[in-house]
Amino acid sequence: MTTKMANRKLIRPELTDFKQSSRSVRRKQTPPEQTNAEEYYYLKQMAAKTAMVVVLTDGQELSGWIEWYDKNAIKLNRQNEPNLLIPKHNIRYMYKEEELRRRRRREARAAARTDAG
Repeated sequence: MTTKMANRKLIRPELTDFKQSSRSVRRKQTPPEQTNAEEYYYLKQMAAKTAMVVVLTDGQELSGWIEWYDKNAIKLNRQNEPNLLIPKHNIRYMYKEEELRRRRRREARAAARTDAG
């Protein structure tokens, strides 16, 4: 008894299709080098002429508003004092002057409650 086997072709996906799909699933895209968050923040503060406090790496605090910025520096305009061009690598951090006032008010209220209680 002899049986004839039909010629059957094994169906396999192309190897290149498999590699492309597995790569896109496994690898995350690298984040963009620039998110424009810094640009957005500076533009917003410049447009509103927000009073800012800039704390330098040596601890010195400067107050003023940001007139312009570029990749490496900001220009801080100050009232009754000379304007300054500050290299960004000398800035530790900065915040809105309004936040300092709020913090002082909160501290004063807390101290008043402590004295009253």
